Amino acid sequence: MKARTVAWIASLLWIALIVLCVVWEVWLAPLRPEGSWLMLKAAPLLVPLFGLLHGRRYTYQWGCMFVLLYFMEGVVRMNDPGGVALLARIEIVLTVAAFVVMMWYARMTAPSRQAKAE
Repeated sequence: MKARTVAWIASLLWIALIVLCVVWEVWLAPLRPEGSWLMLKAAPLLVPLFGLLHGRRYTYQWGCMFVLLYFMEGVVRMNDPGGVALLARIEIVLTVAAFVVMMWYARMTAPSRQAKAE
């Protein structure tokens, strides 16, 4: 698989995580019936988005550590009552998939690997 395809998959996973965080706290299972300011938890995910969309290797390297914060949130909220458990499981799947794909991209684009390919 080409590095560009892997970067595209990682970007889609990242955007899906942003959408999940907003939809979760606004419509699906907000802390309050009228919505929650907790939707702002998606704002930090916007910081690395530009670098991910442009395939910047360094952004992939630190972004895969950054996504682990959202993994922890999913693990903590997995035992909450109602539909929150399902949303937390979806968040866990998205974060693990994003982590693996981002690490894969960072490994594929390592300068030492590109020198060997040439």
